[in-house]
Amino acid sequence: MPRKSSLFILLFVFFSAKAQHAGYVLISKPESFRNSFSNATAVTQSIQSEFNQEKYLSMLSEKINSSGKFWYKKKSQLRIEYVRPFSYLVIINEGKIFIKDGEKESKISTGSNKILQQVNRMLLDCVSGNMLESPDFQSRVFESREAWLVELTPVTRNLKKLYKNINIVIDKSDFTANTIEMIELSGDKTSIHFKNKVLNAQIPSSIFSIP
Repeated sequence: MPRKSSLFILLFVFFSAKAQHAGYVLISKPESFRNSFSNATAVTQSIQSEFNQEKYLSMLSEKINSSGKFWYKKKSQLRIEYVRPFSYLVIINEGKIFIKDGEKESKISTGSNKILQQVNRMLLDCVSGNMLESPDFQSRVFESREAWLVELTPVTRNLKKLYKNINIVIDKSDFTANTIEMIELSGDKTSIHFKNKVLNAQIPSSIFSIP
């Protein structure tokens, strides 16, 4: 084999390996995962948990840590409440978004803004398990002993301007997200780690009420 061809193959293998996620192997035929995942999410009516968030800013050497509580109710109700080190609340309910930042409140309809509509759908898809069917992303599935990793690459113009890719680590024991990692084109990265998850508990409607 010519030396140039050998070098090309070695480089291809090297960069292909680098494109993978450490500790995970790419699933060549993810149909089995899709079916199991779909069956599990179909019976998941609600999720509540605590979370820790790490924000990496390309302009800063230190990460920004925050924590809070999270609620989801099928199909389109979501509440994310930051409690440390600041108070910040986001409620998504049937296409409407409510944000409370300290004393400042705002209400937004996703129908009036296509980007907000896509971001809203992305958040709900990541939590509800519909991300593999989303027309906004191309997906690849990786596997380790304890988890799956779903890599989402934006294909729509608006989201491609915001994100390089989004990675979701799925727990093999219950098919819920352990981690959601959002990597922006700017180089900034946000990682949300969920803990103390409770599935299918009764969540009062008032949790998702928009004042």
